[in-house]
Amino acid sequence: MSTAAYLPGGLPAPVAEPDGVSAPYWAGLRESVLRVQHCGHCGQWQFAPEWICHRCHAFDPAWVEVAPEGRIFSWERVWHPAHAALKTKGPYLVVLVELAHAGAIRMVGNLLGDPLQEVVIGASVQGVFEHHPDHDPPYSLLQWRLA
Repeated sequence: MSTAAYLPGGLPAPVAEPDGVSAPYWAGLRESVLRVQHCGHCGQWQFAPEWICHRCHAFDPAWVEVAPEGRIFSWERVWHPAHAALKTKGPYLVVLVELAHAGAIRMVGNLLGDPLQEVVIGASVQGVFEHHPDHDPPYSLLQWRLA
């Protein structure tokens, strides 16, 4: 599932860190796939990406495709944007989504739709891939929509 650009131009493109630890995550989004890390040694799921497992400290947790769906764990209606490019785009909704199929790890993202809509903790959400192929470098984002 994809959507037209939700975010305005002028924001820096999200890219992997210089050490590349999050590169599989960003590459997955460009393929409309959500990938998170899973440790083959102890079974721990984790996000944000790290070179070692958060639980057992084994190196190189595997990247596993998971369903881009979850539940709203927390949320915030943003009235004062953190970047100048968002100055005229407020308010907007930011959600903390818990991924039930990935050990209940949590990810932050935007909630699409009316920024004044009622948001309910525990509401089901579905991931929406927002692609920016004409940007240099090309990138994709994971947004969220009420299911």
